[in-house]
Amino acid sequence: MKTTKKGFTLIELIVVIAIIGVLAAILVPSMLGYVKKSKISSANSAASSLQKAINTALIEIDEETEEGSDIYAIERTAKGASSVSVYADSAKTAFTWTDNNYKTDGGTIVWNKIRHYMDKASKCMFLAYCEGGACKAIGVAIDNTYCGTSPSGVVTVDTYTAYKGGSYATAAAAALNKAS
Repeated sequence: MKTTKKGFTLIELIVVIAIIGVLAAILVPSMLGYVKKSKISSANSAASSLQKAINTALIEIDEETEEGSDIYAIERTAKGASSVSVYADSAKTAFTWTDNNYKTDGGTIVWNKIRHYMDKASKCMFLAYCEGGACKAIGVAIDNTYCGTSPSGVVTVDTYTAYKGGSYATAAAAALNKAS
């Protein structure tokens, strides 16, 4: 009496495992590339949204105080900070505005207006360069690996390592050069 065995032989199993291993070796590196592209795209999108929020805040400040067009830069150096630093010039002189001889830093005022237009701004660090009451260029750090800029095209899959470690200021300077 002849019995037939059902199942796979050891050789068949080894061949299938080898094929799966080859496919994984091909797919994993390409999938990592998609993850990088996705995170960089997300950071660039956040920079663009934040630039629009800053522009709206600057217009509102200019209408209220007539000094929004004198702001040179806005920087948020840490996540969780309750305000931003506002600068009057490239030497990072603190911007103060006067109302009836009362001087105020303005960082909290600017930050509250920016957050009003983009609540997710509190999840990133950024440096925005302004000119004539408008945000001209911005660099945003979402985390310690990925930065984004507006105008976009500065941080790409090929260049993102140059902006690792939250180098949003370097990215902002490159974006400003591109915008000029």
